[in-house]
Amino acid sequence: MDESIRQTWLNSVSTIVVKVGSRVLTGQDGHLDREQVASLASQLVHLVDQGKQVVLVSSGAVASGVAKLGLPCRPSELARLQAVAAVGQAHLIQAYEHFFSAHGRHAAQVLLTAEDLDDRTRYLNVRNTLVALLELGVIPVINENDTVAVDELLTTFGDNDRLAAMVAGLLARPALIILSDVVGLYDKDPVQPDAEVISVVEQLDQSILDMAVQRRNGISKGGMASKLRAAQFVTQSGAPVVIAGGRVPRVLERLAAGEDLGTLFLPQPRSLTPKKRWIGFSAQPAGKIIVDQGAVKALSTKGKSLLAVGITDVKGEFLKGEVVLIVDGDGKSIARGLTNYASDELRRIQGRQSDEIAEALGHCPYGEVIHYDNMTLA
Repeated sequence: MDESIRQTWLNSVSTIVVKVGSRVLTGQDGHLDREQVASLASQLVHLVDQGKQVVLVSSGAVASGVAKLGLPCRPSELARLQAVAAVGQAHLIQAYEHFFSAHGRHAAQVLLTAEDLDDRTRYLNVRNTLVALLELGVIPVINENDTVAVDELLTTFGDNDRLAAMVAGLLARPALIILSDVVGLYDKDPVQPDAEVISVVEQLDQSILDMAVQRRNGISKGGMASKLRAAQFVTQSGAPVVIAGGRVPRVLERLAAGEDLGTLFLPQPRSLTPKKRWIGFSAQPAGKIIVDQGAVKALSTKGKSLLAVGITDVKGEFLKGEVVLIVDGDGKSIARGLTNYASDELRRIQGRQSDEIAEALGHCPYGEVIHYDNMTLA
């Protein structure tokens, strides 16, 4: 690939969010690899010295705690898992601060839970904090707050790939670089001897998502599928994404120089607004609306708002203004959106024409259940 194309995407961004996985930061023994942390810190400072604002989303707290405490394996009991994460997080941030300060920079620990980015006000508060840190020349080091999270520690934001995508969505003119134990997206199962890394993905559609090969192990909770979902959100938001090998020597500096490493996912020309980014990726749905095939077609291909007539069922209890998930009869996600009606009202008007809403409710404040401007397609 022409290196000038890769150089172009770097020149177009002001903030680089780097996500690093557990397997990149730990050695074969499961201990934190301090040489790897030192190399990563040096490369991040190099990006800052080039005039970029840098945010690091780092996994590794639990793995670091397991090694620090000399445990034989990752605990399965939740309270012990949270305790190990607390020990490991302190060890991890100390390592980052040590190596950043050697280059005249400082780390700021930012711990988040899914709820922090679910609420619109807290979402904006997180953004303001990150912006202030970047203006001070500090490198924020973000991780999930495993010590207070419960469901998140077992299922996480999906994993830190999703968290990194959400963080990128907070910032202006971002790029996301996901450093993994794999060197990019392969055109087939990477165990095949003729598998090759795809250099550039122009549009991340279902055919690309189907290439993911999910892997599980005792340290890392992520996989290519989660990385591709994160990349899909970020590219739909108008920003580029790179998935590359975290143990490739000086990988960040070489990417910054335009070298053809990993897989570059190009941003889509029509990007989501900040509100739609929040609806589509950060906010947690409060319930589900099941729709018929006519509504699926209207939403997916015609860019229409959701009307009551296309609703066949309502699951969960929610209020007006909350984010809900729209699914088809088979449970496939179609979209997310801010509902104009509470769940009890929707059950009374589902399947009705818009001009029948007033008859069912005694008033008709909205003709649409979810307006297209308040909706993000899955």
